[in-house]
Amino acid sequence: MKTETTAITWFYACIADDVPENGGVCVKYNDDQVALFHFTRRGEWYATQNECPHRQQMALSRGMIGAQNDEPKVACPFHKKTFSLKTGECLNGDECSLKTYPVKVENGRVFIGVSIELKMVNSDKKIQECNARDDDSSKAA
Repeated sequence: MKTETTAITWFYACIADDVPENGGVCVKYNDDQVALFHFTRRGEWYATQNECPHRQQMALSRGMIGAQNDEPKVACPFHKKTFSLKTGECLNGDECSLKTYPVKVENGRVFIGVSIELKMVNSDKKIQECNARDDDSSKAA
């Protein structure tokens, strides 16, 4: 039996004051660039991939943020494609989309959540093997 679950791990991104009001910054996490936005007019924080999927340029953290029909959005500074900050969906009707991340702020420190997959391969078999070893140990004693 193979079991897969997804867990979120939170990494420290920056101090909240490091992010400009109604603007964004780029945060590096391992080999990934994450665009972090503080939408102060709405009192909300968002994080997406920094790469614009339209032309594969690392630029979204420098994009303008705003709202379209009450949907928070970011516009790529090069191509003006707009993306939902909540879902990552392209609001221009294109099929491309962004990866989004949860954000939390605690005591003035900003954290971004990234998903990790936990895989347990043959978990039932491993439990049976452990039980068998325990049985063998008790017989030897």
